[in-house]
Order: sequence, then structure tokens, then C-alpha cells
Amino acid sequence: MPRHSFGPFRKPLGLQRRDGGFTLIEIMVVIFIIALLAALVVPKIIGRTEEAKQTAAMTQIREFENALSLYHLDNGAYPTTEQGLEALIKKPTLPPEPTNYKSGGYISKIPKDPWGHPYIYLSPGSHGDFDIMSYGADGTRGGKGNNKDIVSWDLEK
Repeated sequence: MPRHSFGPFRKPLGLQRRDGGFTLIEIMVVIFIIALLAALVVPKIIGRTEEAKQTAAMTQIREFENALSLYHLDNGAYPTTEQGLEALIKKPTLPPEPTNYKSGGYISKIPKDPWGHPYIYLSPGSHGDFDIMSYGADGTRGGKGNNKDIVSWDLEK
């Protein structure tokens, strides 16, 4: 039986499939598309990190404010500066000792701010019964942008 190019095992020459993989043009198009997507997405993600940390600091300060309100309702006063925020997790031993301290405390732990610095607590505060502050990314008072201080008296209620 003679073999010809239109037999059951061969396709016509114009329909034969190449087995060589991707061409350079195809690879370059894919790389271009990936680079374009990265150029659009990455700047938006990178800029959000500091914004998320500032939002987290504001949220933690609000949690402290809520716990301090409960402490005040139970004991008639806020913890002093010397007693600090630690008074929310463990009954203070420094005077004035609370008279009606809630068993188990008012908050489970006192985290550091999102930049790894302790929160600053003052009672009485300069702006109210108490002040709670995070000095931001640089850890020093003042600053703008990422280094902006997050303060309890300036939060939107």
C-alpha cells in the first residue's frame, strides 16, 4: 500500500502541528503583560502598608479608650500615668488602688503600636482626662506623613 501525505497517520502539510514550544514573540508578549500589571498594582499595594499601620494604631487607641471608660465606671477614676495602661490588664498596686477592679481586667493585653513602640499614656492628660499617643513610624514626637503622631484627642469619634 503506498504511503501518501493524506493517510490516516499524517495531516496535510498546512495543518501539521509544530512541537517547538513558544516563540520569542509569544514570550515577550506575556512578559510585557505581566510587567504592565505589576506597574499598575505594586505602587498601590506598597502605599497601603503605612496607611494600614496608622489605621491599626487608631483602632488600638479606641480599644484603650473603651477599656478606660469601663475602668472609670467601675472605679470612679482613670489609672494614673504611673499605673499606665497596664492597669487595664492587671490590678494596680500603686496608689490610688482601684476599689472595684473587674476580675480578669479590662483588656487582654497591651500591644505595642504597629511600629513596635509602646503607646504613651498620660492621666490627667493635656487634652482631656487622659491622653494616649503613638509617635508613628519614627517613634519620636511630631512628624508628617508616615511619621505622623496618632493621638487620642484627634481621632474622629
